[in-house]
Amino acid sequence: MDTINHYLGVILGYLMYFCYWLLKNYGLAIILFTLFTKVILLPLSIWVQKNSVKIVKLQPEINHIKATYFGDKDTIAEKQADLYKREKYNAFASIIPLAVQLVLLMGLVDVIKNPKPAIPAEAMNFLGFNLTVIPSQVGGVTLLMPVAAALAAWLLCVAQNRLNPLQAEQGKLNQIGMTLLSVGISLVLGAFVPLGVGFYWIWSNLFTIVLQIALNWMIDPKKYIDYEELEKSREELKELEGLGKKNSRFFRDPYVKRERADYKRFFSVANKHLVFYSEGSGYYKYFEDIITYLLKHSNVIIHYITSDPEDAIFKKEEPRIKAYYIGEKRLITLMMKMDADIVVMTMPDLETYHIKRSYLREDIEYIYTEHGISSNNLMLREGALAHFDTIFCVGPHQVEEYRQEEKVYGIKERNLVEVGYCLLDNMRKNYQEMPKTENRKKTILIGPSWQKDNILDTCIDTLLEQITGGEYRVIVRPHPQYVRLYEGRVNALIERWKEKLNDDFQIETDFSSNVTVYTADLVVTDWSNIGYEFSFATNKPTLYINTPMKVMNPNYEKLGVVPFDIQVRSEIGAALELDRLDTFGRTVEYLIGHTPEYYAAIEQIRQRSFYNPQKADEAGGRYIINRLKEKQKSKK
Repeated sequence: MDTINHYLGVILGYLMYFCYWLLKNYGLAIILFTLFTKVILLPLSIWVQKNSVKIVKLQPEINHIKATYFGDKDTIAEKQADLYKREKYNAFASIIPLAVQLVLLMGLVDVIKNPKPAIPAEAMNFLGFNLTVIPSQVGGVTLLMPVAAALAAWLLCVAQNRLNPLQAEQGKLNQIGMTLLSVGISLVLGAFVPLGVGFYWIWSNLFTIVLQIALNWMIDPKKYIDYEELEKSREELKELEGLGKKNSRFFRDPYVKRERADYKRFFSVANKHLVFYSEGSGYYKYFEDIITYLLKHSNVIIHYITSDPEDAIFKKEEPRIKAYYIGEKRLITLMMKMDADIVVMTMPDLETYHIKRSYLREDIEYIYTEHGISSNNLMLREGALAHFDTIFCVGPHQVEEYRQEEKVYGIKERNLVEVGYCLLDNMRKNYQEMPKTENRKKTILIGPSWQKDNILDTCIDTLLEQITGGEYRVIVRPHPQYVRLYEGRVNALIERWKEKLNDDFQIETDFSSNVTVYTADLVVTDWSNIGYEFSFATNKPTLYINTPMKVMNPNYEKLGVVPFDIQVRSEIGAALELDRLDTFGRTVEYLIGHTPEYYAAIEQIRQRSFYNPQKADEAGGRYIINRLKEKQKSKK
């Protein structure tokens, strides 16, 4: 190393002597020397600039790879390496300028200490300072040099974080970390090397700022980088990284060991035929009847994945149900490596959001099973079900929408199975088995949705003023999600009406039972499914308040199909606009008084709107059994 420093010092010494010969001032010679090194290394700087622009240009594609194969580090590394090879990007290019600077510093220390060719000792002074002395050894005012070097390093980092195309895209923590590191090194460097080296380091940093401005003018990053697409890809990846935040090292998931064990256990099973995925414990009810049918009429093993460690599925003592807890983040990797014949799920946005189809098997059949009777064209994101192979439809209105969606958007034709809605079957069964007793007072249940501008946020006081304290029993039942998110609003409602709360007027926050729903004579809601479920389970009317509509797909009119939610509102009861709320009391009176007339009409609507009444479990279960048999035959 000493030999390398010596020869490097000789080469740089001649350049330094030339600068001194021109200016006859050692301080100015160091400044000129620094400028010469920047000019000599300009081709390298241009190459690094191009390389930096290239990697930032590729960053949206890199982010897309990370999002597509989220959690699968090996595949991400492989795909990223292929991308670098395709684009001829050198990942080590950013290290080269730092390496060159260190080499120059090593040589420069030898030049300052023992210049060759020799420079007169008296010439080594600049502005009254001997540039060969080391601040840590002599102290005093010379200690200002490391401070000045640190200040120059800070100024360079601030400039680079704004001007350098690669550094500008680093995260704030990385930028702060690099700044602290550079300032720290400069502070130490300036204290333990000759003043001349610190002086060089200051000017090197200042010239680098000027050089970066020139490079940005020569190779303008904005001409090559799509910053809008870059931001979009960054947000996409940020959403995925935010999943399961409670599992981070700051919020340690107590179930992490169990999750790892379940993940390993899931992939240890070969020849998995049927997998159900549940987002949480509350979703089992949408699978329950079909699973019960499968257990009775087949010998298939059911692999049940849930992202809820407290899911009730773990308490079921059924040996043919293999349950696994997999959190949202690890689920991404699991789904990409899925190896099964059929996957059933209620989660939409397959392939269009964080959950992807398996890249190990293309023949997996993905089945979407409904968890509502609404229009999915209205209530789900545009194209949310485009990548499913099969959809279990509750009624003709959904089939019409899906077929029209395929035509309008050019989606591959999916297998639409006429199943029906198991949850509605259960609600009707439970209602029919309940003892029927006439309410002491006609009971009105107000059950809003939790969306923005729902009944509780817009007009609850206006409604209550017209129906409380008289001939009706009134129950306000906020949506569970509303209670969870807006506890303060619920408490404020209770406080406003506390003087009138009694047996005939209650605000109910216990959601453990549906008895209140079944025993009501009329339900008042906005865009909640409770209205459809109440009317189709009991054949009693619902009164809808037309608050701002709940729309997940703003382009729902593109299909030219009137959503079921809009079409059926006035058929199973009545709908009031917000500017007609002065008629609310009279409308309630009318609907309750004409309930017997609605009974037959609602029954007729139900019969035409839903497939396989009381047999939806059989329709869904039979389909899965038959498809598993077909898949087994095709493998032989």
